Amino acid sequence: MGEVYTDPTRRHEFVLLFDVVNGNPNGDPDAGNLPRVDPETMCGLVTDVCLKRKVRDYLQLVHNVPIFIQSRVALNTLIEQAGKEVDPQLKEKLERYDELEDREKNELKNRPHDRVRDELCRRYYDIRMFGAVLSTGRLNAGQVRGPVQLTFARSIDPIVPLDLSITRKARTTEERMETGETEIGRKPIVPYGLYRAHGFYNPFLARDTGVFEEDLELFWEALTRMFEFDRSAARGEMTVRGIWIFTHENAKGNAPAHKLFALIKVRKKEGVESPRNFDDYEVIEPTEEQIPSGIVLTRLV
Repeated sequence: MGEVYTDPTRRHEFVLLFDVVNGNPNGDPDAGNLPRVDPETMCGLVTDVCLKRKVRDYLQLVHNVPIFIQSRVALNTLIEQAGKEVDPQLKEKLERYDELEDREKNELKNRPHDRVRDELCRRYYDIRMFGAVLSTGRLNAGQVRGPVQLTFARSIDPIVPLDLSITRKARTTEERMETGETEIGRKPIVPYGLYRAHGFYNPFLARDTGVFEEDLELFWEALTRMFEFDRSAARGEMTVRGIWIFTHENAKGNAPAHKLFALIKVRKKEGVESPRNFDDYEVIEPTEEQIPSGIVLTRLV
């Protein structure tokens, strides 16, 4: 048995802290790819989808973990293949699908549901952990509720999104190609932002999708190192600054998640007006006396 935070039969909640220096952590396509912000508070936002994508990419690149390809054509093909594997007579029924009566059509749609869904969960890490919608195409494999869920990450303080002008030699018009003139481009960045996200692990859903201890080990590793192989000029310097995992002694849990999250406090140091690095903040962790009974707190970073 590994560490308590890799036990798939227990409930876990976690706090993720990361920062960005002179980069765009998550551009908004509806706002010219500017960094996402809450317009009322001007705090920065990073979507849960963005964070999950980084986990997927890390595991696929470093560990060659099978990741589900979210393409309609690939999805339909995969579901049909899985259905054929579990039901040898399905191919013949599909060939005459349009001739079937409504009652038989409904039976065909529902027949491979559970077995196809189980097969996809077995094959693909991200379906087991994050869930997926598998109800497209002719065969309905339903939906998978993933045991691991993340909130949007929000910056601790308001950020200042900048849209900088840059010159580039890569010309995009024939006129400038002929004259050799440079072009003006744009580069949106956040000078500095410290972001916080919360996450949840549901052991009851994990039992349904077949999560193993090794799956949780890989998840914590990916969450810790997800920016290390995701470098680009657009993202600047992104660094995971802390991961705190609250592990309950059982599946049902010993304390409400919001009370556990409140035990990790992050604030600017006295006298700092415009934070520009992680040292401008202090993180206050709970004492042993403040941690509820039955909870184990682990800090990974």
